[in-house]
Amino acid sequence: MATPLSPTAALAALRAEGVRVVEVGSWSTHNRNHKGPWGPLNGSIVHHTVTKGTANTVAMVRDGYADLPGPLCHGMIAKDGQVHMVGWGRTNHAGGGDPAVLAQVVAEDYGTRPTPPTRGNKNGVDGNSHFYGWECENLGDGKDPWPAVQYDAIVRVQAALCRAHGWSAKSVIGHLEWSSDKVDPRGFTMASLRADVAERLTHPASWNPGTTPTDPPTKEDTMPTPLDVWAYRNKAQDTAAKKAGGKGIPDAYGYLQQVAADNKALKSEVAALRKDIAALTDLVKKG
Repeated sequence: MATPLSPTAALAALRAEGVRVVEVGSWSTHNRNHKGPWGPLNGSIVHHTVTKGTANTVAMVRDGYADLPGPLCHGMIAKDGQVHMVGWGRTNHAGGGDPAVLAQVVAEDYGTRPTPPTRGNKNGVDGNSHFYGWECENLGDGKDPWPAVQYDAIVRVQAALCRAHGWSAKSVIGHLEWSSDKVDPRGFTMASLRADVAERLTHPASWNPGTTPTDPPTKEDTMPTPLDVWAYRNKAQDTAAKKAGGKGIPDAYGYLQQVAADNKALKSEVAALRKDIAALTDLVKKG
């Protein structure tokens, strides 16, 4: 658990991570605190907006609408990678969610993703008091692209919060991982986003790899492979070496590190599956 960052501390953390921040009106005092507590905080939730156009999206998440008053998040991450701060304090972003997922996030204890939620907005625990919330400009249809600069901003925002609180990337979840009746964010997997946040946390906040993926995935099942990540991390170095007449600089060590990380995650999933199978076997024997 953590005390929420002050608006000043939040801005400092975001800017140190290289986030381009836009302050919208009196965002630092715009909240729903009169409706309940905000904090202690346990993590951060990523959403998509189901809207098009930055200006109207910022207005919507700041002011809300008839059935759901704003602010609807703390910041809106636009297509161009700018992060529009619209509120600070309790906001209407998470709604109800699964207490089992909350426990896993608090403990930062799960495999590549939390247990699928079985509770939703109407019968879950109050997520607005436990999480930061970040809306991302996207239609959420699985076809609307995620520009590289936008995805990079999402990673930086989450890394900034994790770094400030001493959290691991497992404190970052998607709305679909929190609530059984939500599907956002759609267009990339949270497991891959957490992997990118975790990678960023191994470097200083000022780290800039020199390039961003030119073709972020637009479907959940087309996330970058380890080889794609390898190529992305070394594109700048390769280009410079080739201009100097060299043959490029393959980074086998970086690739092997990624393979090792993926292997570790697979082992965790296999162990969890074996445990579930053993439990089911016991039930069948007793039945």
